[in-house]
Formats: sequence, structure tokens, C-alpha cells
Amino acid sequence: MNKFKMTFAFGKENYLLMVLGFIVLIIGYMMMSGGATTDPNVFNGEVFSTRRITAAPIVCLIGYALVFVAILYKSKEK
Repeated sequence: MNKFKMTFAFGKENYLLMVLGFIVLIIGYMMMSGGATTDPNVFNGEVFSTRRITAAPIVCLIGYALVFVAILYKSKEK
């Protein structure tokens, strides 16, 4: 018999927080996308919208913070 019990590095809460963080990151990067133009001679002011310049980076930072907390969180499972 094997005397060693295999355990995961993280608990269930850690993985749930990590998945939540990755989902928030994907949403943040999707908010940053778009605003391109097909004609290089036409200016598209949509590139400088508040959503792309301010809101999306804040959402991405929140996602990275969630992933960071998920890694450091001490799970209550034994």
C-alpha cells in the first residue's frame, strides 16, 4: 500500500477564486478591445473612450488582485 496521500496544492476556495479572477481578467481585456478603423486616414475617437482608458484597466487590476489573493489564501480544508 502507498503510505503517501496525494493532495492538491490549493483548496477548493483557492481554485474558485482563481477561476473568478480569470473571468474578471477576460472581461477586462474584452472591454479594452475594439475601436479599430479600417481606413487609416479616418480618425476614430472610440479608441480614447472612458471604458477603454479607465474602466477596463481597473477591472483588469481587480482580476489580477483576485488571482493574487487566490494564491495566498489559506484554505480551511484539511
